[in-house]
Amino acid sequence: QVQLVESGGGSVQAGGSLRLSCAASGYTVSSSSMGWFRQAPGKAREEVATIGSAGTTTYADSVKGRFTISKGNAANTLYLEMNSLKPEDTAMYYCAAERRWIGNKPWYRYWGQGTQVTVSS
Repeated sequence: QVQLVESGGGSVQAGGSLRLSCAASGYTVSSSSMGWFRQAPGKAREEVATIGSAGTTTYADSVKGRFTISKGNAANTLYLEMNSLKPEDTAMYYCAAERRWIGNKPWYRYWGQGTQVTVSS
């Protein structure tokens, strides 16, 4: 029933910008804890940014100051604004929703299929 559909990925040169969108159906973004994750070939999946149900945000050190996570409540969509992109940002980006805690580790119930971001030198 719940679906997350990412869009907005593409190929850009270093220093460029992209805005990723995650359109949600089957639940309400405004009341959901959500996050953006990425995975590059040969690397583990990493958390990029999160936003809680009350709007509190966190960022990975590698993207802090360059990326901004936000909710568009009217559109029921999660966004990730990415500026000053670097080649090391190249990865498949996924959105996730409904955070739970298993011990001290976060777990997300719902995941999108991903959108590819490629940053060239």
